[in-house]
Amino acid sequence: MSRGSLFVGAAACVAMLSATIAARPALQDPAPAKSEASQFPPGPGRDALFKVCKECHGPESVLGQLKTRAEWSKTLDEMAANGATGTDQEWTSILEYLDTYYSLIMVNTAPAKELATKLDVPAEVAAAIVNARETAKITSIDDLKKVPGIDAAKLDARKDRLIF
Repeated sequence: MSRGSLFVGAAACVAMLSATIAARPALQDPAPAKSEASQFPPGPGRDALFKVCKECHGPESVLGQLKTRAEWSKTLDEMAANGATGTDQEWTSILEYLDTYYSLIMVNTAPAKELATKLDVPAEVAAAIVNARETAKITSIDDLKKVPGIDAAKLDARKDRLIF
């Protein structure tokens, strides 16, 4: 087989594949694919995140980004200013979702209520963290693990978000 006929054969395959893809009907289901959804923890606001973000880029842009609540709020305001649409309830639930799962956790300055939410610990454990940091600054995840009632596995799952 000559190079010319190989090139023509390859070009025909590309053309046929392009025609097949173009002829395929677009998916109308707004629900995220299972593999995409599995990257995001279940919780209130996740579906709104998928719905609102799919218009321009998709929710996967959240992955790997850690921001403060204020920075997430600013990002959502910018999205809305650039044409993203959602109800007030959707925007609020998206912010709560992002704050819970993709915000930095300021261990030595966050109030107990915020620590309870972001670390997924009972209020008593969050209060114990606040008490512990009043006597000695918490400087590492190992210090934080010494607080009574802390679940080390939950901390390890959030270690990239912890700021000391």
